[in-house]
Amino acid sequence: MPARDPYGPVHTAGNAVPPLDADLAGALDDLAGIHPGIDLIRDGIRHLALDRHTADTTQTLLATLAGSAGADVITAIGHLVARLANADLNPALRGLPLDAQKEAQRHGEQAAFHLNDPDLHQPASEASATITGT
Repeated sequence: MPARDPYGPVHTAGNAVPPLDADLAGALDDLAGIHPGIDLIRDGIRHLALDRHTADTTQTLLATLAGSAGADVITAIGHLVARLANADLNPALRGLPLDAQKEAQRHGEQAAFHLNDPDLHQPASEASATITGT
């Protein structure tokens, strides 16, 4: 007896994972060639968008991407923005005038604060909870 496919009957036309929509494809295209790290992020987003998921993995991905303030990808990006904007942590900024260094750091810290705002995470958190029924 063949093993049961955890994804259900995947070989049906109605169960095919659709291609990227124009908004997501365009956003990923706009990020091409900026830095190898950004290319890895683009590849990861594309893979997540086009991979076949279960309800459980979908729930986990929603929480991990943006639904768990303080422990999700959006929060990590906020911390990265703050780090890159801080001359003490990014030597590339140390040649700037001190006032520009401090202004960049302040804006980076504000970005991290706003990206950690619970209101930003609430919709993804609620989508995740809807899937699990909690």
